[in-house]
Amino acid sequence: MSVIPEGWSYGPWHEGPDPLAPPVDLRDALDEIGRDVMAGSSPRSALEELLRRGTRNTQGLDDLTRRMWERRREIQQRHNLEGTLRDVQRLLDEALEAERHELFPNPSDDARFREAQLDALPSGTAAAVRELASYDWQSSEARQKYEEIRELLGRELLGSRFEGMKEALQNTTPEDVERINEMLADLNALLAAHAQGRPDVDQLFEQFMAKHGEFFPENPRNVDELIDVLARRAAAAQRMLNSMTPEQRDELAGLAQQAFGSPQLAQQLAQLDAQLQSLRPGEDWYSSERMSGDDPLGLAEGARAMSDLAELDALAEQLAQSYPGARLEDIDLDALTRQLGDEATVDARRLTELERELRNQGLLERAPDGTLRLSPKALRQLGQTALSDVLRAARGQSGERDSASAGAAGEPSGSSRPWQFGDTQPWDVPRTVNNAVLRTAGREGGSVKLDVSDVEVAETEHRARAAVALLVDTSWSMVQEGRWLPMKRTALALHQLISTRYRNDALQLITFGRYAGVVELPQLIGLEGTWEQGTNAHHALLLAGRHLRRHPDAQPVVLMVTDGEPTAHLEPDGTAEFSYPPEPATLRKTIFEVDRLAKLGASLTVFRLGDDPRLEAFVDLLARRSGGRVLAPDPDGLGAAVVGDYLRTRRKL
Repeated sequence: MSVIPEGWSYGPWHEGPDPLAPPVDLRDALDEIGRDVMAGSSPRSALEELLRRGTRNTQGLDDLTRRMWERRREIQQRHNLEGTLRDVQRLLDEALEAERHELFPNPSDDARFREAQLDALPSGTAAAVRELASYDWQSSEARQKYEEIRELLGRELLGSRFEGMKEALQNTTPEDVERINEMLADLNALLAAHAQGRPDVDQLFEQFMAKHGEFFPENPRNVDELIDVLARRAAAAQRMLNSMTPEQRDELAGLAQQAFGSPQLAQQLAQLDAQLQSLRPGEDWYSSERMSGDDPLGLAEGARAMSDLAELDALAEQLAQSYPGARLEDIDLDALTRQLGDEATVDARRLTELERELRNQGLLERAPDGTLRLSPKALRQLGQTALSDVLRAARGQSGERDSASAGAAGEPSGSSRPWQFGDTQPWDVPRTVNNAVLRTAGREGGSVKLDVSDVEVAETEHRARAAVALLVDTSWSMVQEGRWLPMKRTALALHQLISTRYRNDALQLITFGRYAGVVELPQLIGLEGTWEQGTNAHHALLLAGRHLRRHPDAQPVVLMVTDGEPTAHLEPDGTAEFSYPPEPATLRKTIFEVDRLAKLGASLTVFRLGDDPRLEAFVDLLARRSGGRVLAPDPDGLGAAVVGDYLRTRRKL
């Protein structure tokens, strides 16, 4: 049993990422990005989509944004901005009731006169409070309630402009009010000096903070930071006022003069607001919010709610990542914690780490044109996954549908030997006949009869390497019928197999739509589906033949994936001629290229996707003429069929 050393203790981790958090699963993330890229998305949009969706253990940006809007809607639907007005009206009613209760048993004319004064008060709350400023209260309770109104207004007004001020001003004394007025006067003087560009403004700022720093828990480091803090809060207070009705704004304007019983306070705050708006015109001073709930907020809480709404809007923009140069590092994690809690911050930090690691580990890179693309390292990892999936699927296959058996496994070497029992090689007919002629020369009758001893068979050799051409149909029907992604995963798996296990083999990837073209793997993986008429198998077979001729010492292997009969061919001038139904010239030229490949010793394996009878008849014809075969897998089994056919050929080498 281990013992914790004396003096050691365990507690929450506060410095950097959680050391016990699970590592970022880059493989799963890369698989999802690769799947989206192969489906036609750009690497950048695939990364953005992953970050929006999230991973198995982490909420994505979409979920965080949804929670953000729910939080915003909750603030708007729960609260209203009548809190201060309601509190003032309540205290006023309580003061008047206490005063009348005090005056009622008094039989003097003075008591009746005072009751008449109270009855004649204006109906508006602000006007009534202002009218009572000079009233000589007879009830100590009523006088206390009235003083509470003044203190409440002062706390709310200051709390709406300064964070935490309302809580700090409980039981305000006349000395506190004098100190606040002095601070506001000094603050307005500092901001005026800054606006004038005075050279001693830094010194003035240091003196101001030394004298009044207790009012600024944000601890700004210079006058600009001070202005930023104050302007954000003042703009929130102004948006709160904008969200009220004109009647409510008028009432508050009138009540402000009674804050702490000092009209100077309202004047100083008005001057402060004007200076801040001039210094920070970019703040949102003019918008408003619809607050329709039942929970009333005072001025300080209302300004804080407006600040929260503005902070939520900023976070929503950061989470949307829709502006130029957006990075997840832009997300304000402190603000996210304030609005959604620690778990949301953990999710955002994990997503940031995921994005950073994808870049740092070289899985995403910048192309020369500045676009984001999958790196060779990423393609290798995707290839490993694709190949594993394909081999796993191949082990579960129950069989294949063939239309013709493959031809001879070997390539004629040019030599021959006498036939032996059990030989299956083709006869070397010229040498067999020559042997018979030589054997029977000079005999009577002049006839030539073959004997078993005359027979020679052509020797074939098994080549150690293969030249492989994978021809993939990229016509629009492949996209439309959901065959685009299986086609790309098939190419990825075959490329991975050859590049890791049969490195001497020469693989060439050829796409064919209206035209055919040789592509590298990154091009094929990032290829987007386009509306294009034409399935130019003729052009693809031409390119395949050129590839095979460049490797005369290799066993030729031609694999074609298609879901449509040929509808285009290449003219001598290099233009593609399209026609549907296919013209006889298109079919003739396509078959001619298959025959040319057969003369090179290449058999054609066609992977037919779809059940079109015309396509089925045509590919069967191609297989018979080349000594090849046709497989008809479903899209999910395409990779296993192609890789399995290649391995079948390799086993013969």
